[in-house]
Amino acid sequence: MASFTERMVPVLVLWLAVCLAETWAVDRGNFKTCDQSAFCKRQRALKPGESPYRALLETMELTNTRLTLQLINDNNKVRLLLELYRLQGNITRVKINELKPLKPRYEVPDVLIREPPTEPLSLLSQDENGVVLSLGSESQRVIISARPFRLDIMEGSDVLMSLNSRGLLTFEHLRMRKDTFSYKVTSTVASVWDNIKRVFSSQADPEAEKKEEADPANQAETTKEEEEKVEDGMWEETFKSHSDSKPNGPSAISLDFSLPGVEHVYGIPEHADTLRLKTTENGDPYRLYNLDVFQYELYNPMALYGAVPVMLAHNTQRTTGIFWLNAAETWVDISSNTAGKTVFGKMLDYVQGSSETPQTDVRWISESGIIDVFLMLGPTPKDVFSQYASLTGTQSFPPLASLGYHQCRWNYNDQEDVQSVDAGFDEHDIPYDFIWLDIEHTDGKRYFTWDPHKFATPKEMLQGLMDKKRKLVAIVDPHIKVDSNYKIHNEIRSKGFYIKNKDGGDYEGWCWPGSASYPDFFRADMRAWWASMFAYDQYEGSMENMYTWNDMNEPSVFNGPEVTMHKDTVHGAWEHRDVHNLYGFYVQMATAEGLIQRSGGIERPFVLTRAFFAGSQRYGAVWTGDNAAEWDHLKISIPMCLSLGLVGISFCGADVGGFFKSPSTELLVRWYQTGAYQPFFRAHAHLDTPRREPWLFGPENTALIREAVRQRYTLLPYWYQQFYHAHRTGEPIMRPLWVEYPQDPATFSCLNLFVCSQVWFDIHTFQKHNGAQNLYIPVTMSSIPVFQRGGSIIPRKVRVRRSSTCMEHDPYTLYVALNLQRTAEGELYIDDGHTFNYEKKEFIHRRLSFAKNILSSVNLAPDAQFTTRSWIERVVILGASKPSKVTLQTAGEYSQLEFDFDASMSVLTLRKPGMNAGADWTVMLQ
Repeated sequence: MASFTERMVPVLVLWLAVCLAETWAVDRGNFKTCDQSAFCKRQRALKPGESPYRALLETMELTNTRLTLQLINDNNKVRLLLELYRLQGNITRVKINELKPLKPRYEVPDVLIREPPTEPLSLLSQDENGVVLSLGSESQRVIISARPFRLDIMEGSDVLMSLNSRGLLTFEHLRMRKDTFSYKVTSTVASVWDNIKRVFSSQADPEAEKKEEADPANQAETTKEEEEKVEDGMWEETFKSHSDSKPNGPSAISLDFSLPGVEHVYGIPEHADTLRLKTTENGDPYRLYNLDVFQYELYNPMALYGAVPVMLAHNTQRTTGIFWLNAAETWVDISSNTAGKTVFGKMLDYVQGSSETPQTDVRWISESGIIDVFLMLGPTPKDVFSQYASLTGTQSFPPLASLGYHQCRWNYNDQEDVQSVDAGFDEHDIPYDFIWLDIEHTDGKRYFTWDPHKFATPKEMLQGLMDKKRKLVAIVDPHIKVDSNYKIHNEIRSKGFYIKNKDGGDYEGWCWPGSASYPDFFRADMRAWWASMFAYDQYEGSMENMYTWNDMNEPSVFNGPEVTMHKDTVHGAWEHRDVHNLYGFYVQMATAEGLIQRSGGIERPFVLTRAFFAGSQRYGAVWTGDNAAEWDHLKISIPMCLSLGLVGISFCGADVGGFFKSPSTELLVRWYQTGAYQPFFRAHAHLDTPRREPWLFGPENTALIREAVRQRYTLLPYWYQQFYHAHRTGEPIMRPLWVEYPQDPATFSCLNLFVCSQVWFDIHTFQKHNGAQNLYIPVTMSSIPVFQRGGSIIPRKVRVRRSSTCMEHDPYTLYVALNLQRTAEGELYIDDGHTFNYEKKEFIHRRLSFAKNILSSVNLAPDAQFTTRSWIERVVILGASKPSKVTLQTAGEYSQLEFDFDASMSVLTLRKPGMNAGADWTVMLQ
């Protein structure tokens, strides 16, 4: 049994996922292990021990906002520059770079929404062993130890986090390669020249020799020890038939973090694995490297389509976070001193009074770039969400329609097929908002075009959907067919906007169109041009009810190493190895900007992406990629989306039914019932699978699917309010139980139980369940185990129509679930559902509350202006007592309301109160 909550603080969904089918495994031989990745193997071979890095305290400079300090590697004398900042909101930033690099090293731009505002640092103490700095108060401070270098963040007597406590800091400096002969000659000439300089300079300055040795500018570019390791993949390496040249040699960075008192860590998506991250000591580290993984395997640390280098650590006292801002290939090792201990073993430790404090150690290893890490110090889960949002932004606020149901397959054949599927939904009374077109809708995989025979009049098709208040999504991938008769290709080539190979020519790879080149989205001018192509006069056949899907943007290169781009391709001054994980981020950014620009900045975009990075939440939705029609894939969709929500990406879902293979009828129904309660709700299927529109599996199953989709639509007001909240605060919409119950250890490790001293109500039967127990809920094919928490108020629209837009002015029903104190709270948010006018205060935001037998609606945004035609047509109070009368007060007037009371279920229903959803009102039970 897997359970999760969706900010659904008030809503708990329990899910039964039975593993009936064997997973169709990925071909692992196409993707590197750590041992096959030279820098990972090299760094992982280093074992914990005394660090060679020493802090040179005499170089310390402290301003009001920044501390700088040089570090020296006593083995090779290379100096690094440490920068430390105290940021607003209880965040500490640590940057480490070469003091004098051979050339600049890559620092990630555009991911941070601004340069983070700083707060003053102050020096508390200093001696020859280190320095102590205050982080705003004496209770929270940073201790920098000099020999070996180590950084500890403390609060009172507790160590919150330690850096380099295991001595695994590594910073491979850039260098020029020399063959053996030239190295010996250069060394000989250098020795002669050094002797000449010493003779003359020592007469003028007796300290000259000492200074000469200490000056990093005069270090040997390649030491003898380093020359002996050339064969270890430092300058070039081969994987299968692909060779990767490294003109600046090894450039890997690594740093370890120790988390005392912590046993549970989460995050670093995307992996098809459990929510709680596992230790990696007996296998590969978790890998962050955006890849097109065909039929990915479950429960392992292999890289998938996206990479968000953010980890959360949690115990009963505190939640903290680590944001490792690096876009290169990254591996994350996790170890724990409690890993492998059974529950009995832990109990024995407790009985025997073991003094061992639980601790988790995390090591980050990246191929290039610099160390730029943000330590988010909580202390609560919601504080960490807020801290991360202050750095990378919040989830974009999507159009309301995008929260409805999406129907997709690869591919709907032609316009007649689209019209037939659209009519099928009406015939079977199933609502939907978006129908999707995959790559076959184009003219020979030329994006921004239409097949001239199958989609000859796209505007006619789009207008037909618009007449029913429905929309369409068309795919636009970032591999561009190399074809001199293709306008998009010719323009990109003429402007020099393609990524270059290491020899300076346009890089070409193989993808769906055949030979393809890849736009360099790291160029701002390229992104601006791409955005301009979505204008209605550029993208022929497009209309305002057409939106975009960016697939294959890892980038996927069928004949490239690991099905992606060669690392030695070039983006201006940077190699692809430096920037790889950002490619999909920029593709989605440029596409979203294009949809905004085409409307003159009025309409909110909807863009789905497969590849993503930290900050991608600002541009739209993601999905879990090419899953399979298997029970395990249904089950894994829950922790995969939960992990994404924890690191800011709330708008997540999985292909309902599974992309590959064909689901059994039971699996398909169960997947719809799960997908209806995930933020992004889309069915999708592979080209070679049988058709699976919801009405093709018999009337009984059609009815079950219809009911699941209709439940989604009744809850759209609540989903929309949750997205507005996520957009404002950064808090996830779909969230694990430990976020809501951070002091309950039973929620930390697994998704299959909850222990809460609360009251829960079945949203279908209104049956009441008390908390502080494990519940075994009988589940039939026709039931979805969903519960509303006592103490919550949830608005629904129970008149389900063909699309969300058709329901815009329909009335609300309020479901009030009382807790043990007989109180409840909720919110209602309303705006136009599709423009940016909410930013101009054109919305309604109301607090709904029940206490002392009074239900009221109070304006949370008195400076906002918006009107609605919707009204409150019913109020259902769960856990109520029977009143003698019910009085409504609105606009100074009083009226008596009719009500029904079900004594067997303690449910009070107020019928037709009729107040406007945007008005102040009070209902009094007497």
